[in-house]
Amino acid sequence: MEFLTGPCFILSLLVFIVGLIVRAVSYVRGLDWRLERVSYRYHTDRSIPGAIASIVRWLIPAATHGWRAQPVSMLAFFLLHVGAILLPLFLLGHTVLLEEVTGISLPSLPQEVADILCVASLAGLVLLCVRRLLSPVLRQLNTWEDWFILLLTFLPFFTGFVARFGLGNYDTWMIFHVVTGELFLILAPFTKLSHIVLFFMSRAQLGMDYAIKRGGDSRGGVFPW
Repeated sequence: MEFLTGPCFILSLLVFIVGLIVRAVSYVRGLDWRLERVSYRYHTDRSIPGAIASIVRWLIPAATHGWRAQPVSMLAFFLLHVGAILLPLFLLGHTVLLEEVTGISLPSLPQEVADILCVASLAGLVLLCVRRLLSPVLRQLNTWEDWFILLLTFLPFFTGFVARFGLGNYDTWMIFHVVTGELFLILAPFTKLSHIVLFFMSRAQLGMDYAIKRGGDSRGGVFPW
């Protein structure tokens, strides 16, 4: 456990942070105005507000037509991601470990709130799995990686929950919890879990596209396309 919460945690955290930065930079460098049919460096008076609006509206439940059209998906998404964001950062054990390793001190969630968030996240994951099994479209699109990602996301929550409520040997389950959590961090930049950062990149890009293109010539200047 000392090794897992020391050198191994530092390594996994570095891979996670550096890897996601590289993915974000690669995303931006891969944009081509000839392919995207829009040059993002111009018309920032419209594109920046468009990017912010696109991100914010997709972070609010039922704020977009896409969310309202898929209520089950919306519910599962928010149940999972609220816990997936708050627990890794603000669970008491995590804040203590983070401060020991990095010197960064974050406030901790009350344990009762953390328990509720963990159960909500597990429920969200179950809903996502059921949706993938019941939807004819998603059944055709499912790949082994999709199920692996769901399992990889499920395991840190589940093992932490079991250890927390003493449903098995505490030390064993805590080792599983730390290992699966660090595996999540290491694999995130190399899998679809990179949406942790690419979600914001793609939402910003779409918001900028619409803000610049829609009614382009009536908003000041005719576009060559």
